[in-house]
Amino acid sequence: MSANHFDTLQVHAGLVKSGSNGPCATPIFQTSSFLFDDSDHAARLFELNTPGHIYTRLSNPTTDVLEQKIAILEGGTAAVAVSSGQASQFLAIQNIAECGDNIVSSSSLYGGSYNQFRSSFSKLGIEFRFAEKGTLRNFEKLIDPRTRAIFIETIGNSDFYIPDFEEFGNLSYKYGIPLIVDNTFGGAGYIFKPREWGANIITHAATKWIGGHGNSIGGVVVDCGNFNWASGKFRGFTNPSESYHGLSFWDRFGAGSETGNIAFAVKARAEGLRDWGCSLSPFNAFLILQGSETLSLRMERILSNAQQLAEWLEAHPKVEGVNYPGLKSSPNHEKGRKYFKSGYGGVLSFDIKGSRDRASVFVNSLELISHLVNVGDNKTLITHFASTTHAQMSSNALRAAGIGENTLRISLGIEHIEDIKRDIESAFRRAGL
Repeated sequence: MSANHFDTLQVHAGLVKSGSNGPCATPIFQTSSFLFDDSDHAARLFELNTPGHIYTRLSNPTTDVLEQKIAILEGGTAAVAVSSGQASQFLAIQNIAECGDNIVSSSSLYGGSYNQFRSSFSKLGIEFRFAEKGTLRNFEKLIDPRTRAIFIETIGNSDFYIPDFEEFGNLSYKYGIPLIVDNTFGGAGYIFKPREWGANIITHAATKWIGGHGNSIGGVVVDCGNFNWASGKFRGFTNPSESYHGLSFWDRFGAGSETGNIAFAVKARAEGLRDWGCSLSPFNAFLILQGSETLSLRMERILSNAQQLAEWLEAHPKVEGVNYPGLKSSPNHEKGRKYFKSGYGGVLSFDIKGSRDRASVFVNSLELISHLVNVGDNKTLITHFASTTHAQMSSNALRAAGIGENTLRISLGIEHIEDIKRDIESAFRRAGL
């Protein structure tokens, strides 16, 4: 495709033109299986010798369009769509790590990711080592010969920590391990492109801004095509695969092959999706595709709303503090200026003046803003941490996590900013603040 602007690629990338009298929109291929031309065609598909579809657990034409689109938007070589954002992280990690290996991760993580890493992966014998925020040395000292990746988020959910991506890219290169970046808050490359700063694998909860309408769950793993899996640390790419008659994923799909370096994506699909079954349904792929075509338009409004609301709340007499990278008062502001193209993200948090109970009353008093635990919707959403996602934590534990009992998180939608402000102002009055 001759286009190279994000706004054009989000509409056209991956789209299959069917020729005379064909469909304009990508159809939903709601089928479990696909017909073979003959026995030889079936054998070539199963041996990974020809492109095509076998079973929707592995691939599907609707899902394929979404995968190609996100790979192109992120500057990668290939992508694999999965059933959720959590599944994208699981598929990425299990593709490179085995029992006895470890991953060094930022401690600034979405709570669900932290639990997945700390608890569920430990049952598989894969250890996650959580580095404290601060200097890169906190990460480097946790790396050893069994470390298989570094994992960070573009914007920490929910403390809004922004890593120094250039330093992390250099660190991963120094030790010959891939840098995995969850770019959910980066809007599929609209705000930030991790590959440009050394990322090798990108994960996404497509549930959020990519889909944007809060109607479907999905995830995407992007293979950046810039990592050498033949270093000796990643035997699953170079050793003969028992599943494919001794095939080497690196020899067949690595940097020197006819396909270019898509070994990570092919292995994740051929072994990961086949064996773990965390596949995206064609219908959800269709809905996420519909949302992706307006991604930049929605992000432009959302980023504007977030910046304006953060500045308004920071000056509000009933607010103790605001955490948003777009504010000069934020410790993450300068790194945001260095790395982000279009804005500082669509989510912020603020502490109202009052108790935990008063914060709950405030949330209950909102009429326009929806109370739920999601982000990245076209609608503005709010969560009170102490009553929901962090309800089991003590006051001391909340403070250690940078969260107060009166801290509220808002994910901005595309409504008019003045209506959002008016709803918040009315809720302040109703809550007696």
